[in-house]
Amino acid sequence: MGDGGGAEAGAGSGRVTRGRRVAGSRAAAAEPPDRAPQTPARHGRERLGHGDGAAQEGPHGRAGQVQAGAAGQNKQHSITKNTAKLDRETEELHHDRVTLEVGKVIQQGRQSKGLTQKDLATKINEKPQVIADYESGRAIPNNQVLGKIERAIGLKLRGKDIGKPIEKGPRAK
Repeated sequence: MGDGGGAEAGAGSGRVTRGRRVAGSRAAAAEPPDRAPQTPARHGRERLGHGDGAAQEGPHGRAGQVQAGAAGQNKQHSITKNTAKLDRETEELHHDRVTLEVGKVIQQGRQSKGLTQKDLATKINEKPQVIADYESGRAIPNNQVLGKIERAIGLKLRGKDIGKPIEKGPRAK
């Protein structure tokens, strides 16, 4: 079987291709051009034999250690200039809410039309909780919702004329 090119692994003149020896090829033949060499390069150092390769030598010569930023150091409790500055800051940031005046106007306009909160919400395609939030002053004002409520109850809710009837006229473009 030595001449025929079978699966023999004897000293001969063939190269190994997928576990088989190919007859007629040179012993020092290079890898096929479509495959890269199988030797990994790690930061210019050769890979050391560490069994299955679990602990490899890193760039600083320490096997199995990873260093990134402040890893392994207790940096979460260190006080910096920025944290002290944030602690001194007393400004409270919050969104403006609908005023109680607007809430009362919505409630009065809704009751004068004989609508419940649920009826008004259905009429303007919103949830009943939205109407409850606007009437109690808990809602963050949304001009789209305020506009729909204005048209439904017929009273102004924005600007300086809050509570006055809406003048129905041609809309400017």
